[in-house]
Amino acid sequence: MSVLLKKQQFEGVSQKELAEQLEAKKKSQNKLPTWFATPLIYYPNKLNIEQTSSEQTAKYKADIVRGKSLIDITGGFGIDSYFFSQKIDSTIHCEIDQNLSKIAAYNFKILGVENTTFKTKNGIEFLQHSNFKFDWIFADPSRRNDSKGKVFLLKDCLPNIPDELDVIFEKTKNVLIKTSPLLDIKQGISELQFVKEIHVIAVKNEVKELLWVLEKGYKGELKIKTVNLLKESQQNFDFTLSEEKTSTSEFASPATYLYEPNAAILKSGGFKAVGNSFKLQKLHEHSHLYTSNSLVDFPGRCFKISSVISYSRKDIAKLGLKKANVTTRNFPESVSTIRKKLKIMDGGENYLFFTTDINNQRIVIHCQKV
Repeated sequence: MSVLLKKQQFEGVSQKELAEQLEAKKKSQNKLPTWFATPLIYYPNKLNIEQTSSEQTAKYKADIVRGKSLIDITGGFGIDSYFFSQKIDSTIHCEIDQNLSKIAAYNFKILGVENTTFKTKNGIEFLQHSNFKFDWIFADPSRRNDSKGKVFLLKDCLPNIPDELDVIFEKTKNVLIKTSPLLDIKQGISELQFVKEIHVIAVKNEVKELLWVLEKGYKGELKIKTVNLLKESQQNFDFTLSEEKTSTSEFASPATYLYEPNAAILKSGGFKAVGNSFKLQKLHEHSHLYTSNSLVDFPGRCFKISSVISYSRKDIAKLGLKKANVTTRNFPESVSTIRKKLKIMDGGENYLFFTTDINNQRIVIHCQKV
């Protein structure tokens, strides 16, 4: 029976509020285990839970910052602020939504955090009227625009960080910005100033966020750091923007092993850099699949190739596969179209990569995971 249909169970708490709390807590079980496991935590609506950072990505952010003071000018539910408070002596959580600010402040008391001050104010306006200077300023601009709906371009987010950088750099030398994974990296570089690092963060091979580290006056190499956070490990690959621009790829036909970069690397655009770093050959300029005769420890999926065939119904039928994991790279047909056409079910231990080779021929690579 739905909670909403039951009689009121707690004095001063409506059944609607209780239902919202139960739903929000359920959504936090995997994403926010610390909050889920702590008694007396109060939750905002489920939309705030969906929009907030996960504990995994918040911990990663906290490892980037160092120093005595940090202000989070877009505090929200406070997940990022909480983990910053574990690394920074004194933090400020700014949130314009009065209800959300109260919830975050209450939960921090429950969690035993004593080094964070809460300000129910617009973060940019607080900076403009503050006499303080901070070691770090963090911003996670809202990607919901009243007139445009859900957005991801920096200029459409609130606050508009590119327009507010002068104000921000008056109060700090170091800035950390979280943006949508949909934001084009080149677009972000063109809109921001003094970009020192870009972190592309994936969780279980799904890109969740881009982090931008800005340092006032920085003129050095722009470093791109990719990380794929797994359950008990992580895959890292770093390169510089100039390294990718000046590198050239080697091309070859499929050899003994096949490699598919993880989602963070694919988002980063480090296609030449990753091939060169691991001494691998690409199958085609636009396929972003790599090969070698000797197995290497690669930040992505690795496969042992069983056979390589041309893309024809007759040749594929000879494999005798009724079930396989299908992936397409630089191929004109979708996975669903291929499955329907070839009557191949999803799953099993066999993998089929439909792609294009160095001779621009459509091929199918049959392989198994290493």
